[in-house]
Amino acid sequence: MSEELVKSGAHRLLLVDEAATARLAADLAAILKPGDIVALSGHLGAGKSALARAILRELAGDPALEAPSPTFTLVQSYDTPRGAVLHADLYRVRSPDELDDIGLIEDLERIVTLVEWPDRAGTRLPAGRRLDIVLDVDPRNPETGRIATLAGGVLWRQRLSIAIATRHMLDDAGWGDAQRDFMQGDASSRAYERLVRSNGESAILMISPPRPDGPAIRQGKPYSAIAHLAETIDAFVAMDRGLHSLGYSAPEILAQDLSTGLLLIEDLGEEGVLDADGPIPERYEAAARLLADLHRHTLPTILPVAEGRDHIVPDYDRGALAIETELILEWYAPHIAGVTLPAVTQAEFARIWGRLFDEILEAPSTWTLRDFHSPNLIWLPKRQGLAQLGLIDFQDAVLGHPAYDLVSLGQDARVDVPAALELRLLAAYGAARRGDDPAFDLAGFARAYAILGAQRNTKIAGIFARLDRRDGKPAYLEHLPRIEAYLRRNLEHPALEELKGWYQAHLPKLFAAN
Repeated sequence: MSEELVKSGAHRLLLVDEAATARLAADLAAILKPGDIVALSGHLGAGKSALARAILRELAGDPALEAPSPTFTLVQSYDTPRGAVLHADLYRVRSPDELDDIGLIEDLERIVTLVEWPDRAGTRLPAGRRLDIVLDVDPRNPETGRIATLAGGVLWRQRLSIAIATRHMLDDAGWGDAQRDFMQGDASSRAYERLVRSNGESAILMISPPRPDGPAIRQGKPYSAIAHLAETIDAFVAMDRGLHSLGYSAPEILAQDLSTGLLLIEDLGEEGVLDADGPIPERYEAAARLLADLHRHTLPTILPVAEGRDHIVPDYDRGALAIETELILEWYAPHIAGVTLPAVTQAEFARIWGRLFDEILEAPSTWTLRDFHSPNLIWLPKRQGLAQLGLIDFQDAVLGHPAYDLVSLGQDARVDVPAALELRLLAAYGAARRGDDPAFDLAGFARAYAILGAQRNTKIAGIFARLDRRDGKPAYLEHLPRIEAYLRRNLEHPALEELKGWYQAHLPKLFAAN
């Protein structure tokens, strides 16, 4: 983010030329969210409009966007891939009351707002989501040099630190001049950008700051700790290198900032395991064979991250399995099924699952990547053998039953997997395992598969309901009918007869579409 002059509550940055201003705009655009207000101050000619225009071009993904300063219209709105953006120039505003007439303070929580001369707004611009940028002419280089002082409240401190650390890492790695394109994130707090150099070479920027602890919900621990969700980027680095060592196509790490939670990684591309008709059977079978190959290895439980820094792969233990199933009680039952379950009914649910978990936990464990499904599988046709399958999103890996990841694949949460294809995957996996170990118990594996299929889809039903109700992401509800169908499919296994009875009695909505 250009040369940093002072590290304090505010950040002072030296912008030596127009290119440096453009890089600052790219860094800011990468962290802006709906509800943010960028307040641009400075004397006439200090570069407020130039910086606002550069930010708009980044958000719009259009380097040729004209974006004239709205000196006479006062406000100008833009629809961008990142959402609506409002650009305001308040130079001609004489009283904050005038803002009511131009509609500037309406819907601020749903848009990104860029404001020149923000002092004319008085106290009308909320301070909590406001980033103040004061621009001055650099007296040592008045022709092209500018000094930008950035300051924001608590919500901005980490984001500014991430933006500055990202700029340092990219510059040091030789990617400082690359075009940065925002990528659609996942259901987590991580963010991704695709970086493209002028020669067409690309890489992925992964922004995954340390996860803040949520409220303690059991034994003084937050949900993330009980469910063994990765709290730092160390887990990704460790698993990436571990998978690489086995010959699998996890992305190469090109640069890293472990303390901030930044990685620059190989871009494996966008060709996946789906086509317009859904799953490509041969690619899904290749994924099943990769799992069989992974599960034949004796795998370490401690993996190196950096010199003197290791990652311990946690056990997918009873606590994690149980708290995931309980999500259906907390979120799906009241918000989707419309029922409130009494404590005695929830206790019966826990008892039934506890017996099933006894069976799962008796089996030998292996690396469980946890989200081994279509969004995280990249097809690499130029590579050979198992290396044709690119792997991403494995930072939450645990030591669990080998059936879990095959369930993730065969009961893909994002796409319908026909029952016939699911059986082909089980057969391909079983044949590969028996080829390595003739004593492999396929019937026992299928039983565990059904149990963990029920567990996983129970969890996902709760997660998707939570994403809708708590996080304001209703798009995940479109996947619920598929999750419910998978859950019903698993409940038909004789091992789950008692559990099926519980669901039929207390969550009949699951069977309403059957």
